[in-house]
Amino acid sequence: MLEFTWKLFSQTGNIDTYLLFKELEREHQPNGDEQEIEFTEMDQPIF
Repeated sequence: MLEFTWKLFSQTGNIDTYLLFKELEREHQPNGDEQEIEFTEMDQPIF
């Protein structure tokens, strides 16, 4: 969905499409808490 939205923006220059792209991009990036949990889980040994 991100690629489609970016491609549509780059072809049209529509600011609403760009704002949608940025909103979708933010939703797909983990926030600091989620990222910290992922790093903690990676540090634990596998049994």
